[in-house]
Amino acid sequence: MALWRTFLAAYRAGSVSAAARMLGLAQSSVTTQLQALERSIGEPLFVRLPRGIRPTSRADELAERVADPLDALAAAVGTASAGPQPAVRLGGAAEFLARVGVPSIAPAVADGLRLTVTTGLADDLLAQLRAGSLDVVVSAVRPRGRALPASALCDEEFVLVAAPSLGVAPSRGLPPADIEHLPLLAYAQDLPILRRYWRHVFGIRLDREPALIAPDLRALAAAAVAGAGITVLPSYLIAGELDDGRLTVLRPTDDPPINTLHVVRRPGPLTEEVAAVERMLRDAVSAW
Repeated sequence: MALWRTFLAAYRAGSVSAAARMLGLAQSSVTTQLQALERSIGEPLFVRLPRGIRPTSRADELAERVADPLDALAAAVGTASAGPQPAVRLGGAAEFLARVGVPSIAPAVADGLRLTVTTGLADDLLAQLRAGSLDVVVSAVRPRGRALPASALCDEEFVLVAAPSLGVAPSRGLPPADIEHLPLLAYAQDLPILRRYWRHVFGIRLDREPALIAPDLRALAAAAVAGAGITVLPSYLIAGELDDGRLTVLRPTDDPPINTLHVVRRPGPLTEEVAAVERMLRDAVSAW
């Protein structure tokens, strides 16, 4: 049984080191167990790569056969164990979790749910999910393959905004020339969100230097409200600022750039707590 648990951990994690962390074993122990299983099977189960391991077709077949029984056994053992339920480990972008994720789950926390939140970039969070250190991630990147269960959560819509004090009259036909003199407030030096907006809405390449760089969309929103310049933000993040007039959408459009967010879960049985967290996230975004 231990060999199969180690095999499944390595299969899902994609590396021996990640499997070792997931199982609380030494890396050499994981390697030894995988080699023992391969000898028992009579053929290799993984191709060793410079970074990680790739399962063979035989490993794919075996993983499909043993995953459900092993996961069911782990769930049964966990249910029988004494003590409080473990915390749900939720990952996602800091802005989304602060504005939507955590507030939507707060009532359940007050009723006894335990929650641990980790913020970061999508690729890093998905790697933690594969390694077993997170339970569910709200990700702008949909993972490839079927190892991580994923489903669409919502579409973020991006809008070009500024404070009314900058004196730009909103217009569906606003040309980029009318705002080229205004400072750009950017998430990063290469203007990833702004460039995409310019290409999608204006149909041209944006080739300017940002006046302000802040790797937090909430900081960009605050700077825009203060009149520092123009920026592009997801509409849900600035709903309050748009409602009370502190920010204005400069170019309303029926075809805004969008970014699809996904709920991605750790492989294995869906616990009641993780299912509840996903349900609360979906209820929250349905109100947008």
